[in-house]
Amino acid sequence: MSVDEITTRLRQLIPRKRILTDEDECRLYDCDGLTLHRGVTPGVLLLENENEVVEVVKVFSASGVPFVARGAGTGLSGGAVPLEGAWVLDVHRMRRIIEMNPLDRTAVIEPGVINLDLDKAASVHGLRFAPDPSSQRACTVGGNIAENSGGPHCFLHGMTTRHILSVRTVLSDGTVLDLDRDDGGIDWRGAFIGSEGTFGITVRATVRLIPRPAGVRTFLISYRSLEASCEAVASIIARGLRPAALEILDRATIQAVEASVFRAGYPEDAEAVLLVELEGLPKALEEATAEVRDACLSPSAIDFEEADDEASRERLWRGRKGAFGAMGRIASDLYVLDAVVPRTRLAEAISGIQKIGLEHGVHLSNVFHAGDGNLHPNISFDAADPEQRQRVLAAGDAILRWCVGLGGTLSGEHGIGIEKQDHMHLVFSEEQMESQRLLRKAVDVQGLANPGKILPTGRGCVEAGFRGAGHLHRTEQILGPLTKEKGVPPEGDTP
Repeated sequence: MSVDEITTRLRQLIPRKRILTDEDECRLYDCDGLTLHRGVTPGVLLLENENEVVEVVKVFSASGVPFVARGAGTGLSGGAVPLEGAWVLDVHRMRRIIEMNPLDRTAVIEPGVINLDLDKAASVHGLRFAPDPSSQRACTVGGNIAENSGGPHCFLHGMTTRHILSVRTVLSDGTVLDLDRDDGGIDWRGAFIGSEGTFGITVRATVRLIPRPAGVRTFLISYRSLEASCEAVASIIARGLRPAALEILDRATIQAVEASVFRAGYPEDAEAVLLVELEGLPKALEEATAEVRDACLSPSAIDFEEADDEASRERLWRGRKGAFGAMGRIASDLYVLDAVVPRTRLAEAISGIQKIGLEHGVHLSNVFHAGDGNLHPNISFDAADPEQRQRVLAAGDAILRWCVGLGGTLSGEHGIGIEKQDHMHLVFSEEQMESQRLLRKAVDVQGLANPGKILPTGRGCVEAGFRGAGHLHRTEQILGPLTKEKGVPPEGDTP
């Protein structure tokens, strides 16, 4: 079906002004926060409620037209890039907090709710939404669910999946499912979170809120070497401490931050700074503070600063939260990698990453969730320069292979998307990837929801092409629990 024919049908469902097909307007949606990879979409729909999502998805399903959901577009693995002629379903206007329940410590929200807005709304009741990506001022909770996002405070409180009690999703045929946490049996809610939009579109979620801490202590320790800051993290963990956050920024990042609007007063002569935050009751915080001081004050430490009020705490965090934005002063584009290594190998990993940066001649900086071993090597570059682009891609490939080789994995929070799909074989066998393909096919028979993401698109996908009755029978078996438990229409009307 042509774009004009699709558009004609869509105009019966949503106002013309919220259907974008102009090439220049659509170009605004050709990438997310990862500018290395871009796509082309024939159209963008600005959707405002669940019914609109259901009805337009039914149009695409009937026509065999792919689509990709998009919130704020802050993702960093190409997850929201439109591929294979996919239309973009922009849900950022769906930003109602439908219900706030302080007694149950829950909130019911639409997918376009901004992460920080939800946290602020909860704070009125002495509660918080714990997952806090660095982009929390802009990113949507629907996007956090799609990627199973993390953040500095996830070291203590866990990733997004721990804070999502239920998800209402629209599958690629327009079927609406409520996936709950405590249904028993197969954890479909858990399978949906982190599926990067390949299982369907979130239109509502019930989130878990937690009490705001009774007390908070925040410290900034500066070091003469990056390795020393990594060793301090290992020392803190070895003492049995559980800080809320452990974040490291290297010298290049410090200099970029201090030259930007995010200036936080970090010492520019330091090779690294370690940001530590503790949460708890006053007496326990006093004891933990003494332990942190002992663990961090090595001969390589330059200074130990403690925030003495909320304003100074916000100042210290401003530099960390604004680090990626500050990189815009270095070059027009930024490739933010996302890999995980065991904490005990942090110093080794960073040393190897710096060596890779030198070998490939790229401008490399490091800022990362040290407590999780979740590294974010940042490569600043000019995407308009093909030669730079090739060096950046080669360096990124080498960094991912290096981290996996140290016993790590491909992603701590950004997802696979386009960026890492060709690296999946480093951590999964072909049999394991085929199992993932079968699950994906069970939920989306036509492959319309966010095509071309996560799984490799080479020979393996062709070989596992789901041809023949045998594969269809298996997908129906997999989907069976969903159709029985959630009142989905009978077989033949489901994907």
